[in-house]
Amino acid sequence: MKKDIHPVLNPVSFVDVSTGKKFNTFSTASSKKTENIDGVDHHVLFRDITMDSHPAFTGEKRFVDTAGRVEKFQSKFSRKRS
Repeated sequence: MKKDIHPVLNPVSFVDVSTGKKFNTFSTASSKKTENIDGVDHHVLFRDITMDSHPAFTGEKRFVDTAGRVEKFQSKFSRKRS
């Protein structure tokens, strides 16, 4: 087996920006900001969406207004009939 070809695993704390919940794990990702958790320095990585805030995991349904998009597209790109 070749030496020094594998990335280093770091203890990491992922933080969900919208909920503030932390998820501690190991990852090859790192950051300059660290936090000491149970005597171990964890790299802190901020994420916009995690399993705590993603609608697929939370079961939250979000309504997206799609009415009028087809009509707007057709009026914008249709050719004028004479």
